[in-house]
Amino acid sequence: MADNGDDDSQYRIKEGDYVVLKRGDIFKAAQIQLKKKVIFEKQWIYLDNAVGHFYRTTFEIGSGGTLHPKKSKELESSTAAKEAGTDNRNIVDDGKSQKLTRDDIEMLKEQGLKGQEIIQQLIDNSSTFKDKTEYAQDKYIKKKKKKYENTVMILKPSCRILAMMYHGREPGKICHLRHDTLAQMLTLANVHAGSKVLVFETCSGLVLGAVMERMGGFGSVIQMYPGGEPLRPGVESFGFPSHFHDMLHEFPICHVNALLAGTLDTKAKDPNTGTASPPLINLEQSILTTGDSQQNKPEVKQQGRSAEEQSMEASSDANRSDDQAKEDREKRKEAKSQERKVKLEEKRKKMAAAAALLEGRNADGLVIASRFHPCPVLLGLLKFLAPSRPFVVYSQHKEPLIECYTKLKEVGGTVSLRLTDTWLRHYQVMPNRTHPLLLMSGGGGYVLSGITVSVDHSKAAGSPQAEEPAPKKLKLTNTEG
Repeated sequence: MADNGDDDSQYRIKEGDYVVLKRGDIFKAAQIQLKKKVIFEKQWIYLDNAVGHFYRTTFEIGSGGTLHPKKSKELESSTAAKEAGTDNRNIVDDGKSQKLTRDDIEMLKEQGLKGQEIIQQLIDNSSTFKDKTEYAQDKYIKKKKKKYENTVMILKPSCRILAMMYHGREPGKICHLRHDTLAQMLTLANVHAGSKVLVFETCSGLVLGAVMERMGGFGSVIQMYPGGEPLRPGVESFGFPSHFHDMLHEFPICHVNALLAGTLDTKAKDPNTGTASPPLINLEQSILTTGDSQQNKPEVKQQGRSAEEQSMEASSDANRSDDQAKEDREKRKEAKSQERKVKLEEKRKKMAAAAALLEGRNADGLVIASRFHPCPVLLGLLKFLAPSRPFVVYSQHKEPLIECYTKLKEVGGTVSLRLTDTWLRHYQVMPNRTHPLLLMSGGGGYVLSGITVSVDHSKAAGSPQAEEPAPKKLKLTNTEG
């Protein structure tokens, strides 16, 4: 029994876990923190009562934003088998099929009826509900649930759920990357545990988190980032354990050319060589010496007259307070400069560790998904891949990938180049009739994939005439004269 309890612990919600709230087709990432309000669909929610329950549990939002687990009987009542019609051809939407008015529904709410009870009242007072098909009835119930039911489901974060969340709420932050396209990228790049993968992305860390999730904490991931610092807010939403972050390395994309040329300097530098720290130290010492000299002046003049002594004491106190304020300011500046030095040293160590992994040029895969033009990035990072290794490039538009395709054909060193368009459709399947849903995503972007090969530079540098086959000799036949 103890083993079962240990196995169940990973499926239960704990304090500090990162979760995803779901209501209908709307998702939101949050963290379980006690006595902290979470805004979801313009409503305050406290997630304290969710601790200890299983993931995918449906909670009902009570008064004050508290959560209460919804009973299984209430969930089954909405999907119970009901009398259904054969088709909807005889149903006329004239607005007279519902007997309950808006005032009646508001009265039911004032009486304390829950969302499921109100939905049942709407079903009972609808004159056309029994004549609708089973699919139309389910659609009607889902629509009323979204309006009257006050429930939320708590899910465990995953690559698919977070991709759907970003694509539904803020698709521009992930370059309109759809979850099926992301799955194809992970498959084409052959991401697996124990591999060394290069990732260049500007999708809020979604692609980076998906690669880390697929690797399971084994191997190494090197994030090539633009700008001064790597941006990966989406990685936190996955809620990875601490050992997952040990496999993550970072390297600025601006130093790639220096690393390839062998001119990158990753050695430690003397922190005292900076231009800011010595003036601060000298200035602090000068302030201390001037403060000491000014504090000694009143002691010399204590033998004078009483009036002069009082005036000098007042002036010395004022000078002492000004000196103390200046000293505090300089101390704060010195502390900030030390913090800056520590951060720069940590950044240097991380870059040195990533450079050591890249110098071998034996990476197992490359994944690119960014808003920048992928051609120069791809040509630069392909040099770090070992032969016979896959690479994947995603773009919302096909024109940049077409340019990459033609450039790779000219340069060589790659085979099995494919430029594909991802396509996903949801279908409504019913007896004797099937058709796609009316509202769905129009496109999932474009993916360029291929495999690296080793190039024999000696043959490539030879003249094209030497590579041409020798002309065949004409065969002569003897003729009788």
